[in-house]
Amino acid sequence: MPDLDFLLFGGLAALVGAIVQGSVGLGVGLVATPIVTMLFPSLMPGSILVVALALPFATLAQEVGHADLRGLGWAFGGRLVGTPLGVWLVAAAPERVLGVVIGVVVLAALALTSWSREVPRNRRTLATAGVISGTTGTASGIGGPPMALLYQRESGPRVRATLAVFFIAGALFSLATLAAAGRLPARQVVAGLELLPFVLAGFLAAGPLRRYLDAGRLRLALLIVVGTSAVTLIVRNLV
Repeated sequence: MPDLDFLLFGGLAALVGAIVQGSVGLGVGLVATPIVTMLFPSLMPGSILVVALALPFATLAQEVGHADLRGLGWAFGGRLVGTPLGVWLVAAAPERVLGVVIGVVVLAALALTSWSREVPRNRRTLATAGVISGTTGTASGIGGPPMALLYQRESGPRVRATLAVFFIAGALFSLATLAAAGRLPARQVVAGLELLPFVLAGFLAAGPLRRYLDAGRLRLALLIVVGTSAVTLIVRNLV
């Protein structure tokens, strides 16, 4: 029988996160991870990785043709390197230290990219973003910001579709790696499946907001989401 507290608080976090991701391109992990980690730490990171795997399929059903598949190839290569490092961090690093470090890395990347007139997107930066995303995504369930910052000046459909493909492949690899390392209890997978109705509802509710942001407002919204997630992660682990 599902835990009612988890369905209430975790489901609400997944709903809000899906609204954010359905409109901006990322957000379900950023919103839900701090809540689930704080209230249900035994269900992390598997439950959020399951959600991160499922939600992008809804995005691709509408915008698959906009994905930057060439750029994703280099990012995937980096993710393959970063994911085992994330598994090692889950086993070796204290949770509070890990959360603060990830938050600081995201804030630093946000500052560098937001102050630049144009974020260079090439083999080196894509591979680096993939490494960081693989590490942080596997260790904490938050892997979207490095890639999102590289695509922040692209159109809404381009951002959402590219991140969706990246999230699907990345979540699959992270789940498989955690399982192979014995770090993916069945209860975490079941908990993630229990959140899927909330995720679908959030994606459907995001339609009007998606159209509003696509009218030249997406970049600011994306930077706000990334910055808020990093600050929340740091504060939660320091308090």
